Amino acid sequence: MNHLAQRVAAFVKDTFQEDQVLLHRPVFAGHEKQYLAECIDSNFVSSVGARVTEFEERLATFVGARYAIATMNGTAALHIALELAGAKPGTEIIGQSLTFIATCNAASYTGATPVFVDVDRDTLGMSPQALRAFLEANAQRRDGGAWNRGTGRQIVACVPMHTFGHPCRIDEIAAICDEWGIVLVEDAAESLGSWYKGRHTGTFGRLGTFSFNGNKIITTGGGGMVVTDDEALARRCKHLTTTAKIPHPYEYVHDEVGYNYRLPNLNAALGCAQMEQLEGFLVHKRALAARYIDFFKDAGVTFVQEPANSRANYWLNAIVLDSLAERDEFLKATNEAGVMTRPIWRLMTHLKMFSGCQHGGLENANWLEERVVNIPSSVPTPWVGR
Repeated sequence: MNHLAQRVAAFVKDTFQEDQVLLHRPVFAGHEKQYLAECIDSNFVSSVGARVTEFEERLATFVGARYAIATMNGTAALHIALELAGAKPGTEIIGQSLTFIATCNAASYTGATPVFVDVDRDTLGMSPQALRAFLEANAQRRDGGAWNRGTGRQIVACVPMHTFGHPCRIDEIAAICDEWGIVLVEDAAESLGSWYKGRHTGTFGRLGTFSFNGNKIITTGGGGMVVTDDEALARRCKHLTTTAKIPHPYEYVHDEVGYNYRLPNLNAALGCAQMEQLEGFLVHKRALAARYIDFFKDAGVTFVQEPANSRANYWLNAIVLDSLAERDEFLKATNEAGVMTRPIWRLMTHLKMFSGCQHGGLENANWLEERVVNIPSSVPTPWVGR
């Protein structure tokens, strides 16, 4: 077995006290069963129920947003946020090629065309310098917005992602978007519990989105959230995600094509119980990251740490290896040893659906794609309840 992989596998198994260690599993150590049982007893198990509203209020309070609208998953949250931002056929959305595919899928649902800019190596997220360079080289200001000179399409939105919970330079990106008349929609799916310069991720743009998939820092099984400080956007978001139904005691009247995206009460009940434990999860995940930092310092491997001016949630821990060959050897050896590790995603521009999309050069993204590996990041079982 690869010597580094052997050392890492032994260290991980000792930390987690398990023979087979998953990459990230949920922790249900609070009132999850109680709240689910209460939902079942109440008969409110679908999209109408008190826990949905409670979960929205808890999340909004935690991140510091005025409004939160719960959806059935993070991709749905992104889809509706981009539609609210003005994405539609004949428009463009700027994103980062180094991202999970949900970001691009959501953009595609609106009919808009993705274009890509590079990331920074230290944050793994969108580079404000690359964003500005792309706009200056390819766009022009017109009618209060930005238009792609080559395609003639309006660039309506910009979607940076806080990769693995590490905040990107979101204040600089927000300033550039304001300057060019582009709506900032933050993909904060992975960064619940992460702050940049004292402000929670997801709240720098006009809209932000979160995910509560089973592998996130808190989970509702499947679920997402749109946050905003704009009351009109919040009202429209809730309207569109509840099939665009006009409230009425008994009539079924819908005034436009909407989406059945509302989070069920059962899922929200899980979310409420998980929110009660979030602060503890964050403490334990920082402790795990500190343990990794100390270990990899002696192993001569770069461990991805929170960027300057940030407090990251360390959702998925990551290391940077020296080459693609070393990465592949490490992945094979650790997984064969019972320690789940995964490579960072393939670039969107390396997938056939998005291979023809315009981009501004992806040097850092390509470099990271060949070297970054995620390592087990759950709250270790022996630590639960402490």
